[in-house]
This record gives sequence, C-alpha cells and structure tokens, in this order.
Amino acid sequence: MHSSSRRTGAATVLNIGEVLALLCADFPSVTASKIRFYEEKGLITPQRTPAGYRQFREPDVERLRFVLALQRDHYLPLKVIREYLDAIDQGLTPLNLPPGVSVAPRMVSDELARELKSKSRRLTAEQLRIESGAGAELLTTMVSYGLVENKDGTFDEHAVKIAQACTALAAHGLEPRHLRPFQAAAEREFGLVERVVAPLSSRKDGTSAVRAAEAAREIAELCLTLHSSLVQMRIAEMESS
Repeated sequence: MHSSSRRTGAATVLNIGEVLALLCADFPSVTASKIRFYEEKGLITPQRTPAGYRQFREPDVERLRFVLALQRDHYLPLKVIREYLDAIDQGLTPLNLPPGVSVAPRMVSDELARELKSKSRRLTAEQLRIESGAGAELLTTMVSYGLVENKDGTFDEHAVKIAQACTALAAHGLEPRHLRPFQAAAEREFGLVERVVAPLSSRKDGTSAVRAAEAAREIAELCLTLHSSLVQMRIAEMESS
C-alpha cells in the first residue's frame, strides 16, 4: 500500500493512481481513462472530496476487478456487465454468470448503496428538507435564486448537497442572495469547459459523447482544484498577517 493512502475509520481510501497500482499486475491494460469511463457508464461510483478528487474504497476496487475480469476473460459487453452489477446492488445473485466468475462479498459499500439509491430517485421538497436540514423558507429562497432546480415538484441528488451547503453557510450569516456569485461562477466555468470539449461533442461516432464527458470531468476537476487552491492561499495569507 502506498504511503499516501488514507484511512477513514476502518476503510482505506485510495486515489486513482493507487488503484491503478493495485490492479496493474492482474490487468496491465487498465488505465485512468478506462476507470473514468466505467464511472461515466455508472459501473462504479467512487466518492469525491470537496475539491472533486475521486476516493476509492475496497468495494470500488472489487467492482473494478469484477468488470475488468468479465471483459478480459469473457469479452462481455458493458450492457451485460451493468445488468450483473444492477442485480448485485439490489442484493441479488446475478443470473447466468460465466463459469468460474464469483461475486466479491463487499462489492457494495454503505456509501455506494446510498449513492445508488439517491441517483435512482427524485426527492420531494419535504424529503429534501429532511435530508439537508434546510427550512422551508430557505428552500424556497434557494429555488427562487436558482441554486436548486424544482422539476415537476421534485429535486435530484445534487440538490441535497447544495441544500446542505446552503444550510451550513446560512449558520454563518450567508444567505442564498449572497451565494449568487457562486452560481454565476459555476455557469462561467461550465461554459469554459463546454467550449473546450465542443470539438469532441460535435463528432458523430458512438464514443464521442463519452469522451467529451470524460474530458469535461477532468477539466472541471482541475478548475475546482485551482479555485480551492486560490482560496486556501488567501486564507494562509490571513493566518500569516
């Protein structure tokens, strides 16, 4: 295990480079791009740091081994592998697994189970308030300022994280009207990313959309890192002044 590995409670947390180091002996062709491609396809769902970096745990690595082995040894398409994983995520044993293929006992972590559940549902306003701790007035204000989107009376999983952040910031006296610059900055950053990946998006082959989304995620991660580092630099200046 690399010295940069972290431990959260009893769970070892790995970055994408450390995951590659664990897998490369058995799967020499695995790359960071391939792992990101699997994430784009929903086969794995690593957690993210506030700066956007991926955090892999044991169940994520086991899922990767499962996917890579099925592709390498049995040449199965991702659609079939996804069906196997969907069954596993529901606590079922996949039907018609190829001979010799076994399911690791911890391919679904508690975090992954919550993530999969949140991605498969829409939340009512009441559910969003309960999960985020936001009051009714704060939620109404967030919607009015466009910080969260209400579609047909429901919200997606992103709204939970946004509402949690807005609730915590409200405790520091920062109301949704103060947060409009973040919304504007996010729109500008997305516009920049969109322009950079436009040449990929405009291609007509079947994998262009996936490659464009992968490139967009990489650029967005770099933008988040830059933003966080710039803010942390200013905070460091406060401490040293």
